[in-house]
Amino acid sequence: MDYNNMNYKLWHGCDRGLCSCACGRQDHQLNTYDWLADVPGNAESTDLVEVQFKNTRKGYYHNVNHLPLAKGDYVAVEANPGHDIGVVTLTGRLVLLQIRKANLKSADDIKRIYRKAKPVDMDKYREAKAREHATMIESRKIAKGLGLDMKIGDVEFQGDGNKAIFYYIADERVDFRQLIKDLAAAFHVRIEMKQIGARQEAGRIGGTGPCGRELCCATWMKNFSTVSTTSARIQDLSLNPTKLAGMCAKLKCCLNYEVDEYIEARKELPSKEIVLETQDGEYHLFKVDILSGLCTYSTDKKLAANLEMISAARAREIIEMNKRGEKPLSLQSDGNVKKPEKPVDILANDDIARFDKTKKRKKKKQRKTAEKGQNAKPADNGGKPNGKQNGKAAGRGRQADKADTKKNAPKPAAKTGNGPEE
Repeated sequence: MDYNNMNYKLWHGCDRGLCSCACGRQDHQLNTYDWLADVPGNAESTDLVEVQFKNTRKGYYHNVNHLPLAKGDYVAVEANPGHDIGVVTLTGRLVLLQIRKANLKSADDIKRIYRKAKPVDMDKYREAKAREHATMIESRKIAKGLGLDMKIGDVEFQGDGNKAIFYYIADERVDFRQLIKDLAAAFHVRIEMKQIGARQEAGRIGGTGPCGRELCCATWMKNFSTVSTTSARIQDLSLNPTKLAGMCAKLKCCLNYEVDEYIEARKELPSKEIVLETQDGEYHLFKVDILSGLCTYSTDKKLAANLEMISAARAREIIEMNKRGEKPLSLQSDGNVKKPEKPVDILANDDIARFDKTKKRKKKKQRKTAEKGQNAKPADNGGKPNGKQNGKAAGRGRQADKADTKKNAPKPAAKTGNGPEE
């Protein structure tokens, strides 16, 4: 039983290259769906095999020994020097199309497959992979000690452990001749340096984008096209660098996904330079909703005044009428003038006596407080109440007593001119 192939099927859920997690994970982003796998004799149509290594590196090899290979098999392939260990990702006629897409310059780039990986080969392979992270950390220290303006983003060891590929990032050209000598002396392997960009580094590290999904460059993207701010302008996006930049600090690759759709939709919209003339005035294009095909016009060229929204078809109809010298009654399709909006009464459905209830509640609270002040017992310290609250209550009680005394006091007798008061 072929346990390698069986494990591959269990992990991916399919033997043709599609991962069961919709978009493939980081180490399977180069998988190709083999839609010819069910065709009889497809695997024997060519001896070319596609083999994938760590992350985004894969190569094409001749199966000169006619081994019965299937997707997911680990094989030992020819390398310079020694041999490398990779996993078969594609066989059959689709490999010819993949080679054409890869633009291989010569047939010498296609090497041979030695054999299926043996347990001894797999042990060396795992031992070499276990050294990669520690090697990367140490190589960064060596590069920093030499004062080189570069960053080593990843290290990949060959399957037999005789060679290491150092992936680095640098804005300018770097002279790393001394670095290669120091790395070879430190790790005792053959050194190869490969420069990558910020997008490739983000794809190797992985992460989650602002959309909530895993980064495209870490799941399925393998070819990176140029992204410019023109794509954002076409889609009427705000030119905010913090929102347009991705995890790699470059413009997001997804800005190019819908550009073609927006360009096609814009062809149906009127030009911003065209002024619509009606019997009630002139209207200038203020803003557009590209995908829904709606245009908003303003009576002022620079400000939002008397805004009216119409469809792109209605705008083109008015443009044709203006070319014939005709002016419609208004922008609306039925010819009716837009009714002015009435001011909205915020208190239309509210109770106007709602504040009176609040005042009554406050008066009740004041009366209760006054009653508590009257019933408060004097303290031992000269009859003064204890605490600030008791003092306030007592004060309110005294004021209430004074008011009651004034009410109940007898009225003075009226004065007469004969003599003093009795």
